Amino acid sequence: MVYKKYTIKTIPEAEDIICAALGELGLEGLEIDDSVPWTKKELDEIFVDEVPVREIPRDEAYISFYLEEGDASADDILTGVKEALEEIRTYAGIGEGTILTSETEDADWLNKWKEYFKSFSVSLDDGRKVDIVPSWEEKDYKDSGAFLIRIDPGTAFGTGAHETTQLCIQELAARIRPGMKVLDIGTGSGILSMMSLKFGAVSVTATDIDSNAEPAVRDNFKKNGLDGAEFRLITGDVLSSEAVCDEAGSGYDLLVANILPVVLIPLASVMRRFLRPGAVIIFSGILTEKLDSVEDALVRENYRIEGKREKGEWSSVTAVNDI
Repeated sequence: MVYKKYTIKTIPEAEDIICAALGELGLEGLEIDDSVPWTKKELDEIFVDEVPVREIPRDEAYISFYLEEGDASADDILTGVKEALEEIRTYAGIGEGTILTSETEDADWLNKWKEYFKSFSVSLDDGRKVDIVPSWEEKDYKDSGAFLIRIDPGTAFGTGAHETTQLCIQELAARIRPGMKVLDIGTGSGILSMMSLKFGAVSVTATDIDSNAEPAVRDNFKKNGLDGAEFRLITGDVLSSEAVCDEAGSGYDLLVANILPVVLIPLASVMRRFLRPGAVIIFSGILTEKLDSVEDALVRENYRIEGKREKGEWSSVTAVNDI
């Protein structure tokens, strides 16, 4: 399928107002390119596996949207965009405000990711390793002696490249025993669910608030020969939906959540319903400077802190349900 890519050349200060205007016109999936560094607050609210670095002048920003080739409404949409830009220009600076046009295809977006996502390994405490390999690499890994995960970048979070995911993989390898039941909160791509099964879990239940996670997880399980595993995925939020909590059930031996402190802290107060006595809890997705607040939340709920890991600016904490 062929798309036309339309790119507005503007300034960083105008990004929010232009994106809002484009949203009112029904344009979604906007792509923003600039060189403005992320603030600490932004890093605490969101993280990504890979961030391609672009050389863009600090006073320039580019906002792109896509329209399918031959879309009958394309001319009307473009007229609406131009009118919106001119209206914004009457009360705010937008820089050039020009619109550049180029052509692309679905395959181009995947190939762009191939420039950044290469195979890599995660070392485990016992000397073993996990090889994480994109599906387009042809190399035979059968005799490497490592755990193998084939996974591609997609709409769901979690190729394993981010430090927080690697911390979880290392801790799962150290904590899982054969026959364990695992609950994976915020599964994203399903990588931690797959690793749990490869490390010996007998079953995994996963949750995610994003409906886009389901096709990504199913595809990744199939790539890794795990489509027959005892696994189920629940779409919904355990913090706000009693129905999701009831569907998840109880009696889990291990809970893993690689999310953010803003979710982990309230999760600490509701997750005991899922756990058997003696169950292990692995929390990750934590900037090290926020680790104390997550630990405090666990201690308040009478969980015993048993270990921590750090990698770069990120940390994980492991606790035990002694009640």
